Amino acid sequence: MTAGVDAIDHTPHSRKDMNLLILGALGVVYGDIGTSPIYAFRQAMSIRPGASSHTSEILGLLSLIVWALTLTVAVKYVFFVTRADNNGEGGTLSLVALARKTFTKPPAWITALGVLGAALFFGDAIITPAISVLSAVEGLELVAPDLTRWVVPITLAIIVGVFFVQRFGTAKVSIVFGPITALWFIVLGVSGLVHIIGTPSVLLAINPLLGVQFLITHIGIAFVVVGAIFLAVTGAEALYVDLGHFGRKPIVIAWFGLVFPCLLLNYFGQGAYVLQVGVENVKSPFFEMQPEWALGPFVALATLATIIASQAVISGTFSLAQQAIALNMLPRMVVLHTSETQSGQVYMPQINSMLMVGVLVLVLAFRSSEALSNAYGIAVSGVMIVTLLLLLVVMWRNWKWHPLAVIAFGALFTVIDLGFFASNASKLFQGGWMPALVAAVVALIMATWISGRRRLADKTRRDEVPLQFLVDNLSKKKPTIVPGTAVFLTSDIEGAPTALLHSLKHYKVLHEQNVILTVNTSASPRVNDDEKVRIEAYNELFSRVIVTFGYMETPNIPKALALGRKLGWKFDIMSTSFFLSRRSLKAGNKQGLLRFWQDRLFTRLARNASDATEYFHIPTGRVVEIGTQVVL
Repeated sequence: MTAGVDAIDHTPHSRKDMNLLILGALGVVYGDIGTSPIYAFRQAMSIRPGASSHTSEILGLLSLIVWALTLTVAVKYVFFVTRADNNGEGGTLSLVALARKTFTKPPAWITALGVLGAALFFGDAIITPAISVLSAVEGLELVAPDLTRWVVPITLAIIVGVFFVQRFGTAKVSIVFGPITALWFIVLGVSGLVHIIGTPSVLLAINPLLGVQFLITHIGIAFVVVGAIFLAVTGAEALYVDLGHFGRKPIVIAWFGLVFPCLLLNYFGQGAYVLQVGVENVKSPFFEMQPEWALGPFVALATLATIIASQAVISGTFSLAQQAIALNMLPRMVVLHTSETQSGQVYMPQINSMLMVGVLVLVLAFRSSEALSNAYGIAVSGVMIVTLLLLLVVMWRNWKWHPLAVIAFGALFTVIDLGFFASNASKLFQGGWMPALVAAVVALIMATWISGRRRLADKTRRDEVPLQFLVDNLSKKKPTIVPGTAVFLTSDIEGAPTALLHSLKHYKVLHEQNVILTVNTSASPRVNDDEKVRIEAYNELFSRVIVTFGYMETPNIPKALALGRKLGWKFDIMSTSFFLSRRSLKAGNKQGLLRFWQDRLFTRLARNASDATEYFHIPTGRVVEIGTQVVL
């Protein structure tokens, strides 16, 4: 199946459109990583190695940050990972789809990696808004110490506002956020450059050997330091997940043209400021290095920037959840498209509400960005490892890299990613358990849904009559024929739909045209209209229609069936009835404890899934639902 051309990444853009996409990418894609300077260097410095030379310590820490940004973000993600797009779409599940395409029978471990990566990203999604906004609002403590007790309430109010505006869509939000983020990066760069000019020797930190030397000479705390350095690269995974919102080119131009240079300037500037005043006199270099007259406006701008940082991971979560639903890894949920021109921009009310509750609980539980920094990192570093493993499969099987090149690339980044993950895992009992717990719950839900759907399909298949057998019998002995078209939805292409069997049993009639409709999901994000519908005729009474949607498309069955007119099928929605089988699931009794709870979880998930009529955009007045009971 050839995928449709993605309107975002593969269509030529005018200079004006490209500038708007770059500006939008600044606001949505780089908001997260753009706020890391607020707390990353502060956390690394607070470890206070206590060596005799403060200069070598600061230069060593800066060198580690510079090369973490260069290797992990610039090289791994911007240069390589963003090239692994599935027709313009990014994220862990897009990598899964790419990897699975190369196998006749995809191994189960690829799907398992997809489940793990998606679950870990959800764990990260509740941490980023909390630590980003909280770290910025804490700047009020320097402006007005009397406001310290208001930091948490103000943070909570801002977070509620951030999630409230999600309904307006990424496109509208990025129009506002893009210019603010551009200003934020310019201010970061200028404020850092001012201090670099005063202490140019700080630029020696560009030498990677200084970072290596720091780790060797401070071997006792190197593990903890690496965990703090990792805070500088958080946001890289959101960069890849949001690929479908803007396309690769605007993301690459924004990174190398503004984001990367300004981040480096700011980190170097913080290091220069610490060298100027002495490490023992600095608590929060990011805010303290600003002139006193600019501190108030700077805190306000930082707060706006952290609001925008939350947007990156939230919009990425929507994209990831939509893909998981289309790939049958999660139950159906409401997916609302928020842009008429950019199909990758969606809003999911249920995900939005769950994320908001999780973020608010985290702020109330930890109450400071320093405490939250211990919880930050496990999920993100875990996703990075999953991305690397899937990327290696894509490099080998899709890009046809030489195995030695794949091994060399994998060896370098495995050392880096495993180092980050191990250092963050050491903080498991200091708060890291929180995102790990969220990821475990999401993984359990996804695994239960996948296995439950498989068992339900097997159970239904065993109980169904073969479709060909039923068609042959009905052609020999026809029941009463009534005018119109009946469409029976089924996921099994071999068995007769349960709704058809019950319709014959209770109504004892058959329509003039009976369509057995199966909806498939392609491994590509979108499918051309010319390839969406396939029609096969059994006889004058029965035909099969197979509709294929891309995993980033919203399934709209009436629109898809209307495409069948090009194939000679006279489709009229007003003379068509859609027959759906509504299953009432019951858990079986003869099973182990684990299976007992999994069946009950699957039953609850299925009961709370969005209605098929709503999900497939079928007019409710044309739907007939027939209930059946299935014992798992």
